[in-house]
Amino acid sequence: MMQIAVTAASGRLGQATLKALSACADPANIIGVARDPGRINVPGIDKRDGDYDSVEQMTSALDGIDTMVMISAPVATGTDRIKMHRNVIEAAKQAGVRKVIYTSVIGGPEAEGTRFAKSQQLNRQAEADLAVSGLEWIIARNGLYLELDLGHIIRANESGVYRNNGGDGRCGYISIDELAFATAALATSDACNGRILNLTSENKTQAELVELANEVFGLHVRYEPITVEQNIERFMADEKIAARGEEVVNMLSGCFECIEQGAFDVPGNFSEAAGRAPKSIREQFEEIRARG
Repeated sequence: MMQIAVTAASGRLGQATLKALSACADPANIIGVARDPGRINVPGIDKRDGDYDSVEQMTSALDGIDTMVMISAPVATGTDRIKMHRNVIEAAKQAGVRKVIYTSVIGGPEAEGTRFAKSQQLNRQAEADLAVSGLEWIIARNGLYLELDLGHIIRANESGVYRNNGGDGRCGYISIDELAFATAALATSDACNGRILNLTSENKTQAELVELANEVFGLHVRYEPITVEQNIERFMADEKIAARGEEVVNMLSGCFECIEQGAFDVPGNFSEAAGRAPKSIREQFEEIRARG
């Protein structure tokens, strides 16, 4: 039977993808790979040690794997993400993996010159490296995680104002569960091999997103645009975000620069990837609310 591995699988997207794969394939043939496999909370699957910094360890972790979902390495100060991605691709080749789905990020040329540009370039380099690897591949450019911005909107209910530098730009949002569903579909079919796909739901402005959150979650928040410099100050005042370092703060504020400049207002290919239309943002909000 075909074995499917998800790497960097202890994170939110990785674990959601493992669950989605377990729902459509035999869990015995699903493998979660992570630096700390003990953090993978998905029952019935094999869990293996695999660090993006080690080609040798990743090659061992991918032994017997036919299809690999390569989750993009997280943004962290002081890490060489280009090298990490190349290590995983090289390990896949050495282990005899046939096909790789890389979870990239949406974004057009409007991202150039923003504080997000470095992160986008790193993802585009991984896409380019995979395309010339000799492996079968799919590039899944993920929309922005709906849960992350929703969390900020909910926290803003205390003050009644949600601020960022996204302005009136539209952005392709999608929940982690919807991404996981589409990624599992791509991993269990070869219909989209060799394609670059934007996995998004509806494209919304910040004001529209806030309005929907108000309706579904009973909030009383209004959206107020601010400058990128003001948003950086806002992030630096958040202890949890500031603790992740200046590179992460710049990347996050750069995401909203991309929204404002239209870089994330892209056409979606979710239906082609998943075999069904994406759920609306309202439906995704309602699912998140139901999960508590």
